[in-house]
Amino acid sequence: MKIKTVLQFLESIAPPVYQESYDNAGLIVGNPSTEVTNVLCCLDSTEEIVEEAIAKNCNLIIAHHPIVFKGLKRFNGKNYVERVVIKAIKHDIAIYAIHTNLDNMLYLGVNTRIAAQLGLVNTRILAPKKNLKKLYAFSEEAILHDLRNDLFEVGGGTLNEQAQLSYATLGVGTIEGQGKATLKLELAFPMAIQGKIQTVLTNYQVNHGVNYDIIAIENTNTQIGSGMIGELPKSMKEKSFLKYLKEKMQVTCIKHTALSGKNIKKVAFCGGAGGFLLKQAIRQQADIFITADYKYHEFFDADSKVIIADIGHYESEQFTINLLHEVLTQKFSNFAAYCTAINTNPVSYYF
Repeated sequence: MKIKTVLQFLESIAPPVYQESYDNAGLIVGNPSTEVTNVLCCLDSTEEIVEEAIAKNCNLIIAHHPIVFKGLKRFNGKNYVERVVIKAIKHDIAIYAIHTNLDNMLYLGVNTRIAAQLGLVNTRILAPKKNLKKLYAFSEEAILHDLRNDLFEVGGGTLNEQAQLSYATLGVGTIEGQGKATLKLELAFPMAIQGKIQTVLTNYQVNHGVNYDIIAIENTNTQIGSGMIGELPKSMKEKSFLKYLKEKMQVTCIKHTALSGKNIKKVAFCGGAGGFLLKQAIRQQADIFITADYKYHEFFDADSKVIIADIGHYESEQFTINLLHEVLTQKFSNFAAYCTAINTNPVSYYF
């Protein structure tokens, strides 16, 4: 099996089109046509991770964080990024990053795993994205059924948690002054499948003269976005919840704002640096907002409206390693997938 087959599967779970503009997810090092030996799943691609891949005969590293964010002008081994890339190339090891595109997924995403760790229910995306498109296709009645079904087959007509939604109206289409009965088919679709949608439309345009328009719409896609919010099955006292959070997320310490004496029921959270979602957490009346990488002055922004709990960047995303391992082992049986045995957290704590 080739590396590109594995990557195509991962990108069906977290399409690269959903990564943030600053990100560099995707195949960073390696040839996608290389045969896979084994796969190593990790959070960060460090030199130790590459050594571990060599020891386990893995020629594909699936990491959450990209080892390269900006262009490299020299490969002198002056820093850990250059050394990792050099070592990976030298040993024919591919490095793939599945970063903010995986963060932004409702299903099988980074935050979904956090919700599972905390046992939350009624979960949803905290800040849904506006990444839907609208299709208007104009066809004769005789082919409408086939056209609609072919569009449904590739994922068209999907809006939030509903599928195969469409609407057709009868009108009069004119070509060079000649009018005839024409049906206008309307349906929405997520931007990640636009290529598939256009492949279907091109076929019908060539063979049946179907014309179409595709436009961006303002509707939010509740299956794609930043952070999540959910509820505990039963409310807990603040200190009891912090103890529970520490245990479930396997953290050694939690930085948090002042406690208010209220119970915790509604929980907002975001793996990694999610401070930009604080207003959303407050707007949706979360009792606590769990994330990482908060700076001193940013804690004041809670303004007694919500408790901010910073559990650490690595700590908040560590279970992503298990998530990647699980989806790979459930899908593929012709290679071994490993969770790294190395803790790549660059932050240490002294107690």
